Amino acid sequence: MAAAALTGCSGKTPGETAKGQEGQSSPSAAPKEVAYPAKLSYWVAMNANVAATMKSFNEMGVYQELQKRTGTVVDFQHPPVGQHNDQFNLLLASGQLPDVIEHTWAAVSKGPDNAIKEKKILRLNELIDAHAPNLSKILKDDPELKKQIMTDEGNIYVFPYFSKEEFQRVYNGPAIRKDWLDKLKLPVPQTIDEWEKTLTAIRDGDPNGNGKKDEVPLLLDLKVMDFGHAFIGAYGITSGFYQDQGKVKFGPIQPEFKEFLTVMNRWYKEGLIDKDFATMDQKLKDAKMTGNLVGAMAMNVGAGLGSYTSLMKPKYPDFNLVGVPYPALKQGGMSVGQMNAPFIGTGAAISANAKNPEQIVKWLDYAYGPEGHLLFNYGIEGQSYTMVNGKPTLTKEITTSPTNLPVSQAIAKYSHGSFSGPYVVDKGLTEQFSPEPFQKQAIETWMKADHAKLLPSLTLTSQESSEMSSSMNDIKTYYSEMVNKFIMGMEPIDSFDKYVGTIQKMGIDKVIQTQQKALERLNKRS
Repeated sequence: MAAAALTGCSGKTPGETAKGQEGQSSPSAAPKEVAYPAKLSYWVAMNANVAATMKSFNEMGVYQELQKRTGTVVDFQHPPVGQHNDQFNLLLASGQLPDVIEHTWAAVSKGPDNAIKEKKILRLNELIDAHAPNLSKILKDDPELKKQIMTDEGNIYVFPYFSKEEFQRVYNGPAIRKDWLDKLKLPVPQTIDEWEKTLTAIRDGDPNGNGKKDEVPLLLDLKVMDFGHAFIGAYGITSGFYQDQGKVKFGPIQPEFKEFLTVMNRWYKEGLIDKDFATMDQKLKDAKMTGNLVGAMAMNVGAGLGSYTSLMKPKYPDFNLVGVPYPALKQGGMSVGQMNAPFIGTGAAISANAKNPEQIVKWLDYAYGPEGHLLFNYGIEGQSYTMVNGKPTLTKEITTSPTNLPVSQAIAKYSHGSFSGPYVVDKGLTEQFSPEPFQKQAIETWMKADHAKLLPSLTLTSQESSEMSSSMNDIKTYYSEMVNKFIMGMEPIDSFDKYVGTIQKMGIDKVIQTQQKALERLNKRS
């Protein structure tokens, strides 16, 4: 999630890089006040929570109210659901750019610095300094956020989406059916060995009580594991890039990854892992969980613990799904866990085609002020929230929707509070999104994992980005194919060294060097 950085104001035209030491610009006279824009065009992917009840962001209460307050009419442009990345690339290639483009700019081909050089988007440093007092204050008060939002060339490229608190950024981890553990008279497993014994007991003990040996002890979702590190984190690595005392490493070629695969292969052979793991999708995952078949899996605190509990409780009153510690190799050990960086490169950029960038900056800055913060997080007072003891509190229409909408969809009718955008996520909202004690307990449990090895959001140069994308596309495809084969026994574990050699031939060493340079550049930013 996000942060931004700013430099001094210069007398240069919008988008022109100011000259100055370490990307800083020279000060100028105080700018004159500008008005909000009369209208603007805004390209953004349609969020699933919004799409559940609406066809456009124009229908959201947050933007209807924002139009009343600023007078700005917004023409939202949404690519087809699921096609936003392809449509984004086509949009940039066309040259016919809307005023604002919201996207994960840190991940674009050749990086955001190149997008500025090619006059796709504007450098925002001077514009923010001159016309965004709310965001400017946030960045001044938190230098670390400023450091993260800047590129290596000193550019600010988006109005960012970010969150400051660890409680907001930890939302995924291992969960298990505590009611099944109680039935089997088992404690919560803490180590990999204890997990193996527990999963075996679930396989053989008929905890769902239907007289059939149909339980899925562990529903293994490699996509979730890739970002959540459940089980693989026990080996002190991740399934991607991580840092070990400042040195960047790639988990899938480490000796510890072979140990992990060896255990997963044994669990698969013994029926402890779902046989369909290689083809797992959300629909199948949901069907197995709501079918009272799954003992454990990694999941989100909201669209996981919360949603499954609400779905299962009416039919199974004893259903008790709880977040549990990331398993360690030894008792008392630490495992690498999930935690997002405060800023992941997502936000609203202003295109170089925009005719009134100063006015657009002022409009975007509204979300970072006190009134905008409430609006973007909570929506409309009296409808989606009320003030209780001085704190914004979601109404029953949101928390217990009369049309049975989940909280994420109900609040999306009024605010950005359930998904990303150019604003700061409010900690109080995050807490209300996980209102149940078992959800808060899960987050607090997952927060105790090791996060020191996780990489921050890194910025690559144009050349680095192109080279890395070319190599990593092939590496990721080969990696996914081979991991499935190793776990399912289609490829012997003894072939691991050959697999590592193949990834090295694909250029992983150069990619690691690139990541290392990017990390060092980030650490040197001031």
